[in-house]
Amino acid sequence: MKLGYTTGYWSAGPPEGVTAAIAEADRLGFDSIWAAEAYGSDCLTPLAWWGANTSRVRLGTNIMQMAARTPTAAAMAALTLDHLSGGRFILGLGASGPQVVEGWYGQPYPRPLARTREYIEIVRTVLARTGPVEHDGAFFQLPYLGGTGLGKPLKSTVHPLRADIPIFLAAEGPKNVALAAEIADGWLPLFFSPKADSFYRAALAEGFARPGARRDMDAFEVAATVPIVVHDDIEAAADRLRPFVALYVGGMGAKSANFHRDVIARLGYERDCDVITEAYLAGDKRGAAAAVPTALVEDIALIGPVAKVRDELQGWRESVVTTLLVQGNSRQLRQIAELMS
Repeated sequence: MKLGYTTGYWSAGPPEGVTAAIAEADRLGFDSIWAAEAYGSDCLTPLAWWGANTSRVRLGTNIMQMAARTPTAAAMAALTLDHLSGGRFILGLGASGPQVVEGWYGQPYPRPLARTREYIEIVRTVLARTGPVEHDGAFFQLPYLGGTGLGKPLKSTVHPLRADIPIFLAAEGPKNVALAAEIADGWLPLFFSPKADSFYRAALAEGFARPGARRDMDAFEVAATVPIVVHDDIEAAADRLRPFVALYVGGMGAKSANFHRDVIARLGYERDCDVITEAYLAGDKRGAAAAVPTALVEDIALIGPVAKVRDELQGWRESVVTTLLVQGNSRQLRQIAELMS
């Protein structure tokens, strides 16, 4: 199992200590580093800036929101960063949710799976560079229909360093996970739990079995974001992560369409999700965090004393996950690397 370092979201500014942490991850032999975006900082600029000081780690977006860029703009960014990094770029894509897509980007959200399929098809066409790009789909038309009529099919002026840059798809529901297995090279899960491994294996198997699927399980990557808090007091360790869980369950999505909540509910915490959501939407963020059960945190994270974390790592090693994406400062990254050795 490999390790990746995820820089996470910015708050008022760049994450403190991130430059040193990236340098340490590169030195420790981490496989990859990842940059995120929501509705503040973008993911490409920091990845290029910070990645310029690395020499070996792969550089991924976790995630580049599809609504923020046309498919051709995403492909341009991918081939540019792949050249600049010497072939180390991973294009991590995700549909996000209706609050961000429609509220921030002003783009329509319906039918995200079908939209994703078209989006990735166009990206791959650009990167293959076999001819001018043309696409007549339900969501994207190249050239654009109904404009001046002067648009013409174009081919990238830049030759890609790799015509088959890896594309990972962020997905939470079973249909989207199956889509990732069918059309992508990897899956970026959030709130994965080894106890749900069989559920996700079935979803992945469905995608791998579809005609034209790109990969099989042996050639597919699963890079899961996994919080790790090493602490002798399990409750204190869980306390560090409860606000994070409460935010996603209660505040990262509409009450009627929160895919993060759905993941947690499927783990057996539906009633807890209701309590968390009600508290969060009422403005009681502390109450929402307090309502997050320790058992839930233990399901989706590695927390507690060193011996406990090492023991529970085995469940992750036996799951479909191939890479643990972790956060922390330089000291914490060294500690995590030692745990994995």
